[in-house]
Amino acid sequence: MAADGTILRVEQCKDPDREPLTEFYGGILLPGLVNAHCHLELSYLQGAIPEGEGFAAFARAMGEVRHRFPKEEREAAAHRIDAQFRHEGVVAVGDISNSEESFPIKTASTIHYHTFAEVYGLRTTDTAHQEPLLKHPHTSLTPHSIYSVQEELFRSICREGEAPLSIHFMESEAESELFLHKGRLWEWYERAGFSCDFLHYKSPAHRIIESIPADREVILVHNCCVTQRDIDLIMNHFTAPVHWCLCPASNRYISHLKPPVELLRSQNLNLCLGTDSGASNGSLRMIDELRLLEGVPLEERLRWATLGGARALGVDHTLGSIEVGKRPGLVLLEGVDLSRMELTENSKLRRIA
Repeated sequence: MAADGTILRVEQCKDPDREPLTEFYGGILLPGLVNAHCHLELSYLQGAIPEGEGFAAFARAMGEVRHRFPKEEREAAAHRIDAQFRHEGVVAVGDISNSEESFPIKTASTIHYHTFAEVYGLRTTDTAHQEPLLKHPHTSLTPHSIYSVQEELFRSICREGEAPLSIHFMESEAESELFLHKGRLWEWYERAGFSCDFLHYKSPAHRIIESIPADREVILVHNCCVTQRDIDLIMNHFTAPVHWCLCPASNRYISHLKPPVELLRSQNLNLCLGTDSGASNGSLRMIDELRLLEGVPLEERLRWATLGGARALGVDHTLGSIEVGKRPGLVLLEGVDLSRMELTENSKLRRIA
């Protein structure tokens, strides 16, 4: 490895005890991890929203609590999580931002952040609020979800630009029910006096394929309630890669849902992992996301957390795998049951280079 972290050579030593300057580690050597979906600016909300009350209740609570904390506390939490990411070997993050508050932290960090400037709000009609964010490097626009942005604005965002879109998708059944004029999301909107001009679509998947050009790369986040029909519609539409991001700790926190991992695996889809925000995740540790996917071969899970995320963020030319010419960083996964190739309660990630 060169001084700048570039991999110069990859080989297996027949007699490592006789090699000069050899360092020995107990565990599995990995490239740096990629957290494909996070809200760094919401790190201060850890523990602020009750657990397990369902998606609609969570969404309402977000609006109620996110402005209650002083700036100093918000910034300190974001600094702490960025440092935690670095220590545990995260080298790239797909970060959702609604303000410029976290950008000084991201600019100073050794982590590569691609920021998705998120547009949301049923009464939002333009991207004026997000425009100042776009002056920062590696920042692009994205709609929040298929249920929170009106028709003209959603289509405009999806049809402009070249960066991937990162869209919250099928986090709960309420998203599908909304298009049928029922369910908790529909009831909340009715009480609040919100109207939706996009309910002529048959389903969330139909809104995706009828609004986003086939050659636009997209990251679909959460996917707890996707069906085979949704997958077929989406994959038959897109010619550009579609990345399916799982955030199992967040799903468990909000509604005790689990993504249909075996269905997604059976389709040979591009999978990656994220932690989501402190509002819905008690730890924001990638090792916890990996633990919650028990039953999937460990090698496969680790690929989702490294190369899968790097491909989703378009940085796989330098990150995501230990290959000559790349600068992926090196991470040690310790506390693994190597006889079964399985994580244990003592498993942890530690960056070593």
